[in-house]
Amino acid sequence: MASWVSLLLLFFCQTVSKAQDSSSIHIQEFTSETPINNVVQDPQTGRIYLGAVNTIFQLGPSLNLEARAETGPKEDAQTCTPPASACQDTKLMPNLNKLLLVHPSNGSLIVCGSRYRGICSLLNLTNVEQQLYYSDTKGERTYVASIEESVNVVGVMSTYSKDGHTFNVFVVGKGYGTLDSAKLISTRILQDFREWVVFESIIEASTVQTTPFVPKYLHDFRHAFKEDSFIYFLFSRTLDGTDNKNLTFISRLCEDDHHYYSHTELQLTCGTDDQYNKVQAAYVASPGKELARYMTESGSYGKVDPWSKVLFTVASPDDDVTDGALCMYPLNSINEHLVNIISACYIDSGKINGIPAVDIPYLSKKEEFCTSKAAKDTLELFKCGADFLPSPLASKPKYALKAEAVVSKLGLLTAVAVAVENDHTIAFLGNSEGEVFKVHLTAEPYMYSKTPGDTMGERVNKNLFFDLSQSDLYITTEKKITKVPVQTCLEKKDCQSCVELKDPYCGWCVLEGRCTRRSECRRAEEKNGWLWSPRQQCLKIVSFYPPNLSCKKTQKVKINIPSLPAIGHSDRLHCTIDSFRSDGSISDSGQVSCDLPPPSLIQHTREDQDFVAVAIKIFVNDTVELAMRDFKFYNCAATVKKAENTPCMSCVASPWSCQWNTVDHTCSDMDDTAAGPTIIKHRQGVKCPQFENPDPVLIPVGYKTRISFEGINLDRHQSSGFTIGTELMKNVEEEVAFEDGPFYTFSGFNFSYDKSPETNVLFYVKDKESGKKMDSTLNVTLYNCSVGRQDCSLCKNADSKYRCVWCAKQRACVYEKLCVPDQQSSVDPHNTECPDPEITDIIPLFGPLQGGISITIRGSNLGIHKDDIVSITVVGEPCIHQKEKYSVSTSVVCEIGPYDPQRTHWGAVEVKVKGEKRGTSSLHFTYRDPILEAVKPARGPKAGGTLITISGKFLDTGSKDDVQVTVGGVDCFVEQFGEEITCRTGEYRADKVPSDPLTITMKYGKSTTKTIPSAFQFLENPTVLDHNPKGSFACGGRNIVVTGSGFDLIQTALIKVQGDNSLAIEHAHKKNDSIIQFWSPTVNHSQSQHLKTFIQLDNWVKELKPFDYHPDPTFNDLPKKVITEASIIIVTGRGFSKAMTAKEAQAFVGDVPCLVNTLQDDKLFLDPPSTPPRARSRRHRRDTRPELLDLLIKFGNGEWVVGSVQYEKKNDLSLYIIIPAVIVPMLLIIAISVYCYRRKSQQAEREYEKVKHQLENLEESVRDRCKKEFTDLMIEMEDHTNDLSEGRIPFLDYKNYTDRVFFLPSKDGANDVMITGKLDIPEARRATVTQALNQFSNLLNSKTFLINFIRTLERSHDFNARAKVYFASLLTVALHGKLEYYTDIMRTLLLELMEEYVNSKNPKLMLRRSETVVERMLCNWMSICLYQFLKDSAGEPLYKLFRAIKHQIEKGPVDARVKKAKYTLNDTGLLGDDVEYSVLTLQVLVHGEGPDVTPVKVLNCDTISQVKEKIIEQVYRNLPYSLRPKVDSVTLEWRPGSTGQILSDLDLTSQKEGRWKRINTLAHYNVRDNATLVLSRVLHTQQNYDQNQENHEERNALLEDDKVFHLVRPAEELDEIKSKRGSIKDKSMTKAITEIYLTRLLSVKGTLQQFVDDFFRSVLCSGAVVPPAVKYFFDFLDEQALKHNNVDEETIHIWKTNSLPLRFWVNILKNPHFIFDVHVSEVVDASLSVIAQTFMDACTKSEHKLSRDSPSNKLLYAKEISTYKKMVDDYYKGIRQMVPVSDQDMNTHLAEVSRSHTDKLNTQVALHQLYQYASKYYDGIIASLDEDPAAQSKQLTLRLQQIAAALENKVTDL
Repeated sequence: MASWVSLLLLFFCQTVSKAQDSSSIHIQEFTSETPINNVVQDPQTGRIYLGAVNTIFQLGPSLNLEARAETGPKEDAQTCTPPASACQDTKLMPNLNKLLLVHPSNGSLIVCGSRYRGICSLLNLTNVEQQLYYSDTKGERTYVASIEESVNVVGVMSTYSKDGHTFNVFVVGKGYGTLDSAKLISTRILQDFREWVVFESIIEASTVQTTPFVPKYLHDFRHAFKEDSFIYFLFSRTLDGTDNKNLTFISRLCEDDHHYYSHTELQLTCGTDDQYNKVQAAYVASPGKELARYMTESGSYGKVDPWSKVLFTVASPDDDVTDGALCMYPLNSINEHLVNIISACYIDSGKINGIPAVDIPYLSKKEEFCTSKAAKDTLELFKCGADFLPSPLASKPKYALKAEAVVSKLGLLTAVAVAVENDHTIAFLGNSEGEVFKVHLTAEPYMYSKTPGDTMGERVNKNLFFDLSQSDLYITTEKKITKVPVQTCLEKKDCQSCVELKDPYCGWCVLEGRCTRRSECRRAEEKNGWLWSPRQQCLKIVSFYPPNLSCKKTQKVKINIPSLPAIGHSDRLHCTIDSFRSDGSISDSGQVSCDLPPPSLIQHTREDQDFVAVAIKIFVNDTVELAMRDFKFYNCAATVKKAENTPCMSCVASPWSCQWNTVDHTCSDMDDTAAGPTIIKHRQGVKCPQFENPDPVLIPVGYKTRISFEGINLDRHQSSGFTIGTELMKNVEEEVAFEDGPFYTFSGFNFSYDKSPETNVLFYVKDKESGKKMDSTLNVTLYNCSVGRQDCSLCKNADSKYRCVWCAKQRACVYEKLCVPDQQSSVDPHNTECPDPEITDIIPLFGPLQGGISITIRGSNLGIHKDDIVSITVVGEPCIHQKEKYSVSTSVVCEIGPYDPQRTHWGAVEVKVKGEKRGTSSLHFTYRDPILEAVKPARGPKAGGTLITISGKFLDTGSKDDVQVTVGGVDCFVEQFGEEITCRTGEYRADKVPSDPLTITMKYGKSTTKTIPSAFQFLENPTVLDHNPKGSFACGGRNIVVTGSGFDLIQTALIKVQGDNSLAIEHAHKKNDSIIQFWSPTVNHSQSQHLKTFIQLDNWVKELKPFDYHPDPTFNDLPKKVITEASIIIVTGRGFSKAMTAKEAQAFVGDVPCLVNTLQDDKLFLDPPSTPPRARSRRHRRDTRPELLDLLIKFGNGEWVVGSVQYEKKNDLSLYIIIPAVIVPMLLIIAISVYCYRRKSQQAEREYEKVKHQLENLEESVRDRCKKEFTDLMIEMEDHTNDLSEGRIPFLDYKNYTDRVFFLPSKDGANDVMITGKLDIPEARRATVTQALNQFSNLLNSKTFLINFIRTLERSHDFNARAKVYFASLLTVALHGKLEYYTDIMRTLLLELMEEYVNSKNPKLMLRRSETVVERMLCNWMSICLYQFLKDSAGEPLYKLFRAIKHQIEKGPVDARVKKAKYTLNDTGLLGDDVEYSVLTLQVLVHGEGPDVTPVKVLNCDTISQVKEKIIEQVYRNLPYSLRPKVDSVTLEWRPGSTGQILSDLDLTSQKEGRWKRINTLAHYNVRDNATLVLSRVLHTQQNYDQNQENHEERNALLEDDKVFHLVRPAEELDEIKSKRGSIKDKSMTKAITEIYLTRLLSVKGTLQQFVDDFFRSVLCSGAVVPPAVKYFFDFLDEQALKHNNVDEETIHIWKTNSLPLRFWVNILKNPHFIFDVHVSEVVDASLSVIAQTFMDACTKSEHKLSRDSPSNKLLYAKEISTYKKMVDDYYKGIRQMVPVSDQDMNTHLAEVSRSHTDKLNTQVALHQLYQYASKYYDGIIASLDEDPAAQSKQLTLRLQQIAAALENKVTDL
């Protein structure tokens, strides 16, 4: 077994070392099988510790696995309080690593996980498999981390001193989880000391926690560090819960602060306007000399020293998950700001420069802080705060420390590490795609590289750090840690590639010829010995002397190399030029000299060049190349090849030293010895013999023209003859004749050329004797008149310089001298008249009757100038010439006029030009009007883009440019013009959607408009609800399903992926009204992190968010080559699950698909093919063995061949024999047995099937109903949830809450004097009474008096239970100003009560009922203390439950008379008939409140009063119930026609059934769906006679006969009817039918279950916030129970139940109107009572024996009771393990409640009412006081008598 485990470990966790691109980069990596949470390094040994899910790995510095410790999965539960063995409902849960800290001083590793409430353990640093400490029995004080995955935890090692002892501790920063403690900062000890245990939180400070008992700051801790005796935490949080925007803060604590008084927070902003507001990671380092200098000079950071510390952070915006930035904050600036904040609070009322700069976080009251002005030296004396100074402190946003974004746009940055190399600073930035960028931090930071290695798009862990030598970087991604070098200098083999890196780590080590770090270059300190990469400089040869040399010579060359390092005597220099090598020498000036190679070793020049460039390389010490540059050897003889027509000029004007010999026409090297008139030296081109200036320069084609030209510098050639030629006339040369002076001439050529109107011709001149070319620049233009001038008009339009004429005989345009006129004709060709115009085409051929369109007439001889056109007629009607569109001779454009009905509608087109010449078309133009008939489609989205097709007759009248289409004013852009016209709609911008059916208008030209009315309607754009999946690989091809509605409108659906410089598009491949499916487009892999994905539906574009592109996966080669049909194929690789599922993936062995069984991120499990596969022809590997088949994996468009396999089919021959021999007899025996058995049991089976079928139908019915009802409820409750999220829960204020809880149940109810607050006291006595009541208040504050007062009352027989309750409530209000005193009285009386029950009664009955004053006092005390908890935590689920019940009940019929409902939880309130009804939506208009209507859903069986209630609730839903109009104060009017009808419950139209009258419903009035009703307020003073009359008649009708019913008549009446006419069978049938409806209870219960569970969880979850009063009182009960022997655990459970769930929660649950401003109807109350009863049952210890006779209400929740009981037990247990609430803390809390609310209560009224009891029992109280020595000593009797005298003139014994 052990060997198998080792093998698996090796398989999953091997360390891979690989070389990339065959270079020397050594990358080491380690892969974990589970996600990695935290990584730390031992600063002494360099070991790496990975905190992964369920495992801790110990790795060597090279990432080799040394040891591993399993930490999970563990048996646990969300609400479990350790030890887990005591918990129920546990399951295996993963253990995430939340905190990992190295504690080097004692060689331990601190490991905190997410299981068991975040308990920690200590492991051995040298072997993590050895656990040094772990305990799960020490309670809540040792819970360090959080069980919630989203809560981040950070920590830092520190020390703590107490009583001369110094301990190692770690300080923890932790966000808030719903089941965690509210502490944000805690200090944890690492040893047992006195009462402290390991991991205990040893500092009890209430300041730095999310109080009061509600989390609202949402801390996300990212980093913790220690510097100069301070501890710093970096985190983001919201300001106070009112805004969800995260802000970055750094907080600071003194290391020796034992109370966290010094905790001060400073906001850090990153980027302009805090663009990057949420910190992701941080690193603290020294900035280095260069960065410190830049930071200081910039003025933004203050003075920064190279050795001081800077906080480097990466942060991101809340609203953009693709961006991040690096910001820098000097620690000096942070500390300076923090000191200013503290100083401002202590000394200057919290202001800095007169502006408030200080805030107090985490406190509920903020109005009074920083008020005391302390002495100036307070800050010096109390640097770490004190208990009398305000704390904690924070900066206000205006005083945040601001920093600009240094680097951004590199993706979402998640990690940062900073290093300094040679005074320069490099930041390594990791992002969410797994990339780590290297950034050089300078005045202008730049990203110069990425780290090598493959991280496959996984988020880089925030723990990014270096090895101990700072040479390598550890990069952690989701499941892998990689060790990569910080630089790759040695990869680069030459200086240029080295400096192109721009890597601050690298430089070119000149004399060693290597790219290295400075420390690795031996002579780096010498000047120019190491050239730093970012400077972008290499050694360069600047110049040679001589700069070049003839290829026929050799000599020494001097080489100038600036910045050459010092060459020592021992250094050897040499040069190489191709294969030639020569030793080099260096002069004093630093120039290097080398010999050049002899001519024989120099390469020949190429055909097209006159030089050869040869590289001269300079080496030092044989192998190290210093510099290289090309040296040019020229060849003068080759210069003439570059311009053969000007050989002399080419020779002497070249860059080389060449000379020209005019005698033999040769170019040679400069020779100072050769001189004379025949030699033309370098740069003396003016002396070259040459020919130039031809005349004429224009030569016509086909006519031989004599050309003369000029010759210069021809003195030596007077006797020579010349010939002339050109490349255009190959092999034809003419003699040149000499004329006067320098002029020459020749007879010309008869050129032939028709490729273009003109071309350039260059002539060359040769010396006749030698046949060598002489310099000639004779360049003329050859032209052809006929090219491009096809007719007479075009010919006459030619430029006169060409002398072109229209030759009538040839019917062509020719050079004038080529036109030979006829013998008969003596007309000069220049004066030839052009023929009549000819019309060849008319565009278009059809036009509308009204004209107004342009037509184009094409032909020839249509004039020379636009003014030549005299007139144009179309079908005899004039056509207006548009001169600006005229083209000479070939084209005329005119605008036609309207059609003359008296003419024919078709005819010719005539053009008349100057000279009375006319041209008439053979084509006919036709006038006709288009006829529009149909349009499709008829609907489209308002965004436009719908392609409309318009059909009809003659639609192709005019041209595409003439037609304009609009749809109700919206342009429709014509795309196709013909027999049908298509156009694409633009955007519809009007407000009304859907639009009315709009007219389609087609405008032809200026005058003709055709329409199709009501042809097209713009509808709402489609709605996109969701898309799945939400990612794709770069290869694309994944099926993306977009869901929504309105897709049927869409014609064209595209998915587009936009990159930086790319766009990929795919069309939808499947579409219906609610679903569109696309294949994800293929994108460029390198751009995958900067892509945005859109869908375009016609013109409507929506970005798909989120949609991520991931790099394509990588596959490892398949190790297993042979497969059978029984084996499993395992394919390994990385990144599979990023954008693929097993269902989508495809695999093929040869041509047969195989099933992808399981897909993990690094593994694919494939089932082999069941049929023998064959090779795929198109993929067949070229292998001699045919049995080898490709294994192909296909993810979308991506295909990967991962290896070749051999498929072997098992030999099944033996099975063919075995199966028939064994199985067939067995089957016969079984068949006979089954036959016999089935015959006997057939009848029973039929009966069973029948019953089973009935049960299944019933179960299916209930299930379907539950599902439907729950779905409907969740959808319709969404509005209510939105209301809640917007803070619309109608909580009562404290006064109304206490009034209702204390006094609403009293006999006077809402009219109780305590609620109204009105006392009937004469004005004259008011001052006296007030004074006396104040004295009575003082008397009640005497504990002796109050105890005697209460005892006296309770001894009186007529002081009944109702009076006790009322008295206790009065006492609660009267003593509200001193709740601490009230609590003390309550404790005293409770102790007496406890003694009484424990000693003489049954202890379990204590607190069961309110039989004593103190029991009611306890109830009131709980109500007071839990008010805030109700508002903050439990109120929302309770309100949701109330709303859900109300909503569910009102969905079905509710009988207004018998108060029964179709949907209820209470069987006695169940409507036992199947009432037919339908849902109506009414459009309600409120009279006097504008034209807006409110849609209200009602039932047609609702009474008018019920309809009014629903309307009022919907219309006034934003008002609390008390501010809404009441049903009686409004009237409802229906206006079905011209007259209105007032609707009322009873009127003269009410139906009668015998003696019974049915209450009117909407169905009675025949009100239809979508009817409009008007709601009006009743103004009693202005009611008209008719209204009064109607009400009077209705009232009389009710008085006459009260037998009124709504939906069903009362049961006794029905029974009476049936007894008269029916049998006992009928009656039993009625009952049976009623019971059938009990399944509705189950349906309603299932629908409401989530809301019930949520409420129970909010009340019974000790892991969340527990009100301090509950903990305080439960501890009091536990404490007292220990003092009595006969109080067992069950009794304590009952006491707790009686004091909290029974006494408070049941009361609130049954009466939601005690805490909310709502109305609770009887039917809602009935259902609430069932839930309240369930809650009570859950809190009892006794088992509930259920039977068939048990009430339905008990049976309904029987299944859940056990779960709820477990919740109660865990709740009580969790509270017991919480940190105790001290008397001081409780009193502080009570004092805060007193201070906040007492002044709002009717205290004086309460005192007055209390005195009534004192008056009633006056004598007994006096007697009791007289018997009490303590009362006598305080003269309490006398004080009472004085008060009595003042209040009621009572005669006393004074």
